Amino acid sequence: MQNKSDSLLSWIGLSSIPGVGRVTFRRLVKQCGSPERVLAASTDELEHFAGLSRKAISMIGSFAWRESAARELARAADSGVKIITTDDPAYPQSLRDTPDPPLYLYVKGVLQPGDGSAVAIVGTRNPSHYGRTVTQRFAGDIAAAGFTIVSGMARGIDTEAHRGALAARGRTIAVLGCGIDVVYPPENRDLMAQIARSGAVVTENPFGTQPEAGYFPARNRIISGLSRGTVIIEASEDSGSLITAQYTLEQKRTLFAVPGNIGAAMSKGTNKLIKQGAILVENAGDVLAGLGARRSGTQTAAGRRPLPPMTHEEAAILQFITSEPKHIDVLLNESRIPAGTLSGVLVNLELKGLAKQLPGKYFVREG
Repeated sequence: MQNKSDSLLSWIGLSSIPGVGRVTFRRLVKQCGSPERVLAASTDELEHFAGLSRKAISMIGSFAWRESAARELARAADSGVKIITTDDPAYPQSLRDTPDPPLYLYVKGVLQPGDGSAVAIVGTRNPSHYGRTVTQRFAGDIAAAGFTIVSGMARGIDTEAHRGALAARGRTIAVLGCGIDVVYPPENRDLMAQIARSGAVVTENPFGTQPEAGYFPARNRIISGLSRGTVIIEASEDSGSLITAQYTLEQKRTLFAVPGNIGAAMSKGTNKLIKQGAILVENAGDVLAGLGARRSGTQTAAGRRPLPPMTHEEAAILQFITSEPKHIDVLLNESRIPAGTLSGVLVNLELKGLAKQLPGKYFVREG
């Protein structure tokens, strides 16, 4: 009986041959029975395989696939990376059930059975303060309810989704559009290490693969494929997040969108999705309800964590502070309380984690 390392060698070796992509790989294995049998087939046998070009037949017979695969396996072992093929029980079933699953995944960290209950959160790389705040709140509350948060570790919404899950001490999975040894964006090096320690970093791309534009659409099908549903938070009309939304629908998963300011370019994509039938969500509770899940007991009915005790003045001021930055002069005008009193109340709200001061004496809602 062939051991697991020999089987992995054949999987990686066959897929490394020029001209053998995912579609050809699956067709060959279906006709021949296994990657090992394909690689052992004679030229005469290969010529009888439907849809196989002369060039591919020649490459299967001449390409140094064994050496290529051995190098990849050695790099994985040296890096503490697991490689999981689609026939491995550890391969995520939700991803295996999609029309075009990766042949195998590179995994840094640990994939757990509980990751089958996952929610993807994606959006623009250039979010507003509103988008960042909403993303961290959604991710934290959904993670606190026991779901794994999946995203692409890109700048912006993706990064905030991972951070929100980690802040809630939940699990998160980052899906890369590059090799697992490449940190992109580079400023997320520490974040990537955190995710690997408390969740998993995954990719279908070989070691050394650079983050070129063509790899990201393919990555997006993995993000949605690992998840029961996808939440889109802030996306322009040409955002790559809309590709993830399309994959979500093709994979027959649930699509959610957070509504945004009708005058903001970063809301046009999400608002359009809602017009087209995506479920409008305003909090984590809406997402959980859309997935048929129970809300966590640590959350209020609105999907938010309970507010800490506040004085009457603190509660009164908090109602004027929103997710969009608001200048202290505006708060003075709206609340109609003395400036000295307002300043003291704002300090207390910051200490309780309910408000945050931004440069220029602007304040936003937190928590």
